[in-house]
Amino acid sequence: MEQATRRRGRAVLAVAAAVAFGVAGCDAVGGDAPGAAGTKAPSPRPTPLWDTRPDSVAAVGDSITRGFDACAVLTDCPEVSWATGGSEEVDSLAVRLLGRAGAAGRSWNYAATGARMEDLPAQMERAVRRGPELVAVMAGANDACRESVSAMTPVADFRADFEAAMRTLRRSLPKTQVYVASVPDLKRLWSQGRTSALGKQVWKLGICPSMLGDADALDAAATERRATVQKRVEDYNEVLREVCAKDSRCRSDEGEVYAYRFGTAQLSRWDWFHPSVDGQAKLAEIAYRTVTAPGP
Repeated sequence: MEQATRRRGRAVLAVAAAVAFGVAGCDAVGGDAPGAAGTKAPSPRPTPLWDTRPDSVAAVGDSITRGFDACAVLTDCPEVSWATGGSEEVDSLAVRLLGRAGAAGRSWNYAATGARMEDLPAQMERAVRRGPELVAVMAGANDACRESVSAMTPVADFRADFEAAMRTLRRSLPKTQVYVASVPDLKRLWSQGRTSALGKQVWKLGICPSMLGDADALDAAATERRATVQKRVEDYNEVLREVCAKDSRCRSDEGEVYAYRFGTAQLSRWDWFHPSVDGQAKLAEIAYRTVTAPGP
């Protein structure tokens, strides 16, 4: 009798173990997954949204991206552009990503000296025809550098124009990545460049009068004018960051260009405003660091 009872107990435990194993097995493969005989192969890892090694680069923006006044007075010098130039002194973003030969064949510069944000949608339209895997954007300085404070681009218009440029890109290239550089610190440009008598003379020709006009004036009106321009640049940078953050394939520099503490060595010796060759190299470093970072 006792032996029969033990046999029945072992049988009950075996059944319980089988039931438990079956439940555990179901949870392990998913409620709608087949049993052991038809176990699904593991799903491949999803492709990351951001590729740190894009295979082609297009650039849009203003005179900074054209290398204006970096090589000669009043002249574009795209060879030293931070974004797409081939100069060994700069090692542009394209060169760092693609190699020198790759950059020569798979990078394109559609920036234009004097361009403002309102010009970016048309530039983007040209860029998308190349089908780049990365678009590099630097625009906004000319929206603040106007003949007067009142002539600066309103923040709402700046936002609408940047959003329009992004829509232009996304209609044709939903998977192309975007790097967005912040607008440089124009007030620091004033504080650095005003140490040069030559620079101040050049500024009188009309370079960024909203910030650089009357460079030696330190009265309340001049101080307020410069502070107003500075605030507008900060507002532009916030727009760039916010619009970019809404796009899963866009990375901004999070204000790194704006925060960079450049000196006179990074300024053009012809106008003390645009980046020198060394300044272009610094911009390329920031861009490359942002694009190749493992996360935003």
